[in-house]
This record gives sequence, structure tokens and C-alpha cells, in this order.
Amino acid sequence: MSADTSALDSAVSDVATQVSDPVQERRIRATRRRHRIGVVLRYTLLTVLAGIVLFPVYMTVVNSLLPADVIVARPPTLWPEVREWNHYATAWTDGHLGLYLRTSIIVTAIITVGQVATSILAAYAFTFLDFPFRRTIFVVFLATLMVPFEVTIITNFQTISDLNWLNSYQGLAVPFLATGFGAFLLRQSFLTLPRSLEEAARLDGYGHWRFLARVVVPLSRPAIGALAVFSFLLAWNQYLWPLLIADDEQYRTVQVGLKQLSQSNLAEFPITFAGTILAALPLLILLLVFSKQLVRGLTAGAVKG
Repeated sequence: MSADTSALDSAVSDVATQVSDPVQERRIRATRRRHRIGVVLRYTLLTVLAGIVLFPVYMTVVNSLLPADVIVARPPTLWPEVREWNHYATAWTDGHLGLYLRTSIIVTAIITVGQVATSILAAYAFTFLDFPFRRTIFVVFLATLMVPFEVTIITNFQTISDLNWLNSYQGLAVPFLATGFGAFLLRQSFLTLPRSLEEAARLDGYGHWRFLARVVVPLSRPAIGALAVFSFLLAWNQYLWPLLIADDEQYRTVQVGLKQLSQSNLAEFPITFAGTILAALPLLILLLVFSKQLVRGLTAGAVKG
């Protein structure tokens, strides 16, 4: 009887295996098909969105190469039959874009270096130093992020004017040498460092400056790089502050210069488009070079230790 039962169980198991294998295969094929369809849909959506984002940039390039009368024609020209590359040379020389770019590069470099340096020092203090009201002061730092720049612009202007810093590089840069956002971002990154590193550094005789320079900064380079990119972008795109304190052409930044080009007559429109492309090139190069470091820096600072 037991032998018959074993044979029956074996036969039932074989039949179940034969039935389940095709079912399992159909499920696997269906899952793979859904995955392929999902991938195709995602890439299609991303392609469409990329086209929407890049189309204005493409049209700016096209318009920078067209004659002025063709720009206002309807329907718009999507491909320039005749390309006038001299618009870029005119924007660089007659439009003084070379001078404006130089001023923007100097001011942006000063602001970026200043914000990175002050943010590193502030973040180190809030992370590794013990002093009274540390958390309260840090909350005050964060509160400055909620204060719009326009609220303090009159006070800043009066201060710069009293210091006789109008039409100067220091007047353009000094009000932006510190940022609460930078201190917050780097503090979050510093918190991810193991405390054992600090203890080991103390045993090796490291002081605060040596520990900061040789341990903290090298291990936090992604976050510092991300802060540098953000600082560069914000400083490069400033418009209101340079417009207020710099009426001398020597200290006029590229954003103010582009605005003046756009207020010219119709014949200057292609030159304005050419100047816009030239002004955007440093930002494009920066993002292409530091895109990976920017993403790594944001994700590294997102984990609280």
C-alpha cells in the first residue's frame, strides 16, 4: 500500500512540475515584457522633457546666427541658411562682453572662495567644537535662509556706500562672502564622519587646524565641491546688486551688460543672443566638469550621523 502511495505522489509531483513550468515561464516573460515597456516609456518621457528644456537653448543659438530681420519673421526660422558668426565677435568687442565677463569671473571667484572658506570653518565649529548655545546659534544661521536678500539690500547698500566701496570689486563681493546654506550643507556632511577619526587624531597630537586640513576637508570634498558649484552659479547670475552699486562700465557684470544689450534697437538682437550664449558657456563647462561631484556632494550631505 505504501509503495502505491509513493508512486501516486511521484506521479502527482511530475504532473504539477509539468504544469507549473509553462505557467512560471509565462509569468517571467510577462514580467520582462512589462519591464521593457516601462524602460521604453521612461526614456521616451525623458527624451521629450529634454527636448522641451533644450529647445529654447537651440533657438537662442539659431537666433544668434540670423540677421535681425529674419529673427522677427513668421513662421520662425528653425535652421539658419546663412550663418553670421560675426555677431559673436561684435558682442565680444563692441558690446564690451569681454570686459563684463572678466568682471564677473573675478567677482564670482572671490564670492565662491569666500563662501567655501567661511562655510568650512562654521560647519567645523558646529560639528566638532563644544561651546555654549551651539544649537541656538546654528538655528539662527538657518533662520537667515528665510530672510530674502531684498530685505537687507538697503542696509547693505548704505554700508557699502559709507565704506566708499561703490564701483569696486569688494563692494560687489563682500556682502556675499558668508552663507547659512553653506554652513548647513557642510555641517550635515561633517556629521557623517566617524567620531573615532577625531579621537585618533587627538591621540596623534593633531590640533583643530591640522585635523580640519588633513582629515575633515579631504573626506568631505564631494560636499565642498557641491557648495562651490552652487556658490558659483548664484554669484554668476546676480543682477540686482551689481546694478545698484556699479555704474562704472569697468565694474559692470555680464548680467547687467546683457540687459543693456537687450535694450538696444532691433539690429542688436542677434548680438544680444550671441552674448547670451557666451555668458552661458562658463556655466555649461562648470556643470559638465563637476556634475558627478555635485550629485555626490548632495547625497553625501543628506545622511545625518
